[in-house]
Amino acid sequence: MFLAEVKQAGIFEIRNLPADQMQAVMGIACPQIVYPYLRGNVSDMITRAGFPPVHLAEINFQAMYEQQQQAQQAPQGSGIITSA
Repeated sequence: MFLAEVKQAGIFEIRNLPADQMQAVMGIACPQIVYPYLRGNVSDMITRAGFPPVHLAEINFQAMYEQQQQAQQAPQGSGIITSA
């Protein structure tokens, strides 16, 4: 067994984008650009270290973003637990 910890970042120059669309671009488009490089680097690093190949799953960042938005918009519970 092994552990691989990876951090990756990207620098994006975004111009002429309405402020209300910035969060979606940062949550969907930017990760879609950076993540394939992370997947490739992890696979290469592990293979070069002599371990069996590991391929990270693809991620649907749009679906993930939409789920996060729905979770934030869902009404917060009252904290009262009731039984049926």
